[in-house]
Amino acid sequence: MSDTAKSRAATLAHLRSADFAKGDPIALPLTMASIFHAPGDATGFDQYGRFSNPTWHAVEQALGHLEEAQCIIFPSGMAAISAALFALVKSGDHILLPSDGYHTTRALAERFLKPLGVAYDVRPTESMLDGGFAGYRAVFVESPSNPRLDICDIAAVARAVHAQGGTLIVDNTTMTPFGQRPLDLGADIVVSADTKAINGHSDVLFGHVASRDPDIVARVKDWRETAGGIPGPFEAWLVHRGLETLEVRFDRMCSSAETIAQRLKGHRAVSGLRFPGLEGDASHNLARAQMERFGFLISFELASEEQAEAFIDGCALIESATSFGGVHTSAERRSKRGDAVPPGFVRLAIGCEPVEELWKAIEASLDKLGA
Repeated sequence: MSDTAKSRAATLAHLRSADFAKGDPIALPLTMASIFHAPGDATGFDQYGRFSNPTWHAVEQALGHLEEAQCIIFPSGMAAISAALFALVKSGDHILLPSDGYHTTRALAERFLKPLGVAYDVRPTESMLDGGFAGYRAVFVESPSNPRLDICDIAAVARAVHAQGGTLIVDNTTMTPFGQRPLDLGADIVVSADTKAINGHSDVLFGHVASRDPDIVARVKDWRETAGGIPGPFEAWLVHRGLETLEVRFDRMCSSAETIAQRLKGHRAVSGLRFPGLEGDASHNLARAQMERFGFLISFELASEEQAEAFIDGCALIESATSFGGVHTSAERRSKRGDAVPPGFVRLAIGCEPVEELWKAIEASLDKLGA
């Protein structure tokens, strides 16, 4: 971890203390209110629950501290993605999306943006630079891509997009601000599904948009306030609680993933292994250059759908579940979600279990496939 990342981690839990009065609670209070006392000119004060909430402010402050940018929170990752796109584009615009990223982003473009006159193209993450970016109002990348874990050069894409007058949006869900910093690499907007590692406890849907451009921030805030896609204060409180342990959890998950990926490399049942931290992985050199950690997601193939399901169901320390980033290790056969992957393709999300115990369970389940 870099010194600046250590500093952000160290001060994260102390952000609120600068404004403490004697007797104030150290833990963030939960403000469950839809209306606030607002006599006269209440500019700058909380007035109505669709506009703001004190619990929101604390979460946006914490996320902004990690992103070193202004942050706007949303009730899900897709709400954050939708806000970034709808606040930015208009009829007649053209956008570019990853063909191998999260499928719901493409569904949003096909079902809702396209009928409103916003055209879109798709391109694989690993060849995102091929073909240039002329004519695109916005370029959306997801690096590493979900679920194959391909990577693009975010800084090079940012330069090329800006040269054509476009805006770069990066989905950083898989990495968090502790693993990768797209805004530092030139992205205009970061979106994240904080449902995953940022919250980390698999009990809330959440998302955020971050930007260092005041005009973009104003547009996204206006979209949230006008469209009404707001998070609940209790959900925000849960995410704030999760954020306070993010650095510890993320460090454990990434370190364990590095160990387990290396061991999976030698198992006879595994093929097509992808993990950016592995030497020899197609993304390794670029990952070393632009990522602070290699993440906690691993993907690989087993011989068949049946073997993939048997491996997941047969491992005592893997939860069979969609999504990722929780304290528990989880896995999913992604072809059943519609991803263009082989039937035996497994996305493995490493959790916070002790790594040696986790590996023993994974190895035992894999060994049974050949029995």
